[in-house]
Amino acid sequence: MDPAEKRISLIIAELKKHYPKPKCQLHFENPFQLLVATILSAQCTDVRVNKVMGGLFKKYKTAADIASADQHVIEQEIRSTGFYRNKAKSIIGAARLIQQKHQGKVPNTMDALLELPGVARKTANVVLGSGFGIAAGIVVDTHVKRVAARLELSEHAEPEKIEQDLMGLVPKKDWIEFGEWIKLHGQNTCKAPTPKCGECKIATLCPSAFKIQ
Repeated sequence: MDPAEKRISLIIAELKKHYPKPKCQLHFENPFQLLVATILSAQCTDVRVNKVMGGLFKKYKTAADIASADQHVIEQEIRSTGFYRNKAKSIIGAARLIQQKHQGKVPNTMDALLELPGVARKTANVVLGSGFGIAAGIVVDTHVKRVAARLELSEHAEPEKIEQDLMGLVPKKDWIEFGEWIKLHGQNTCKAPTPKCGECKIATLCPSAFKIQ
């Protein structure tokens, strides 16, 4: 085992110990609800999205319901998540394509998901990993981007390149959980702008520990 492999295995072991049962923090009952929630989560907290989703899916039960909804009405119902016009357009567009091309069911391949409006690799990875249990990649959100940089797991700024770096380091069996471990670590300990290095379980494995003020 080379030094990089050894370090990532130690990081994974510590995170697994600290967050033994990580799971997606968005509330959902099926892959379509998860898809909508993930689109809404852009530049918005999971807590806020979960509040909005509760009301949204009492009214709209299926992709067909969203597909036939009035965009202006949806905009007002999701307004508090921010960027509500673009998000409403995306979720209605995605619902319509799911109806037209996938018989009302969310597709479970990366290529098909990426064809949906408002869906990039991060959203597709969330849906595949948490909705279907399929490890097609690693979710890279703002927390993962920040923590990966501080751990020097990637020197890139673009999410797609960070993901490729992480996929080259992390064993595939850990891909789904790794994104959740790092997200939780970023939310709870490796915060922006100032990390809590004194409380960090992986500080001894982090080149940036105690160097960020």
